[in-house]
Amino acid sequence: MNRRKFIHNSMGAAAMVTLGSAAPGAFSPKKPLNKKSLKFGMIKEDLSVLEKFKLVKSLGFDGVELDSPNDLNEKEILEARDKTGLKIPGVVNSVHWRKPMSDPDPKVRAECTQSMIDALEKCKLYGGTTVLLVPGVVNENVRYDEAWERSTAEIKKILPTAEKTGIKIAIENVWNNFLISPMEAAQYIDQFDSEMIGWYFDVGNIVRYGWPDQWVHILGKRILKVDIKEYSRTKQKEEGIWEGFKVKLGEGDSDWPRVNKALKAVGYSGWGSAEVAGGDRERLKEISERMDDVYSR
Repeated sequence: MNRRKFIHNSMGAAAMVTLGSAAPGAFSPKKPLNKKSLKFGMIKEDLSVLEKFKLVKSLGFDGVELDSPNDLNEKEILEARDKTGLKIPGVVNSVHWRKPMSDPDPKVRAECTQSMIDALEKCKLYGGTTVLLVPGVVNENVRYDEAWERSTAEIKKILPTAEKTGIKIAIENVWNNFLISPMEAAQYIDQFDSEMIGWYFDVGNIVRYGWPDQWVHILGKRILKVDIKEYSRTKQKEEGIWEGFKVKLGEGDSDWPRVNKALKAVGYSGWGSAEVAGGDRERLKEISERMDDVYSR
């Protein structure tokens, strides 16, 4: 019996924990996080696409992620990529919050689904490997089970394009009141029985209600990419929930040594993408240096 089928029997929850992680010593990179990316919107200098790519390349970044859809010139993007050698490891769907796959209106859901199909094609053109997706939002008008059922149905419509393009769908953990347990997050991925869907793990987003390293151990090989973000429980308590994000990378409660240890244990090796407040070249330089620091802990 394979892993995906096994988790759906009566012992599925326990199986996800055990089978989500790699066997000890199976893969042991020195630094599980070893490539640095950031979101294109973080670059606040008034420059051309090419000059922005050159800037972040000079600051030590290996890649930059773009939104899809975006209002950038496609030719300029590809030229900037090729001239600088900067990678575009993936794209972020920019429709999923406004028109989520959990919406009661099937027309709204269809728009998000089509935007994902377009994003997969765009990501292939850019030379990336993943499209980040927030699959649904639970609120006073959308029940948890409805978000699960509706988003599952829509993702199944997208998987053929993912298979055709070779680009994977990467589900992100965000404050959407949905998939807030690592056990169900793993189950959500495994229900599709497809290698074309996995998890885009956002470290900082977990800290408010959990421990990132625990999520890593449970999600294991399902993790495709990692968002680098910080959060402070002290600022959350003293100043408010959203203020928790207003802390410098490496100075909050993300516990990077434990995160790195967990990533290493499950065999992760690759991209970390900064998703923090951007700015000018001095601010981006600071982010790059702080990423180096947390990578080395």
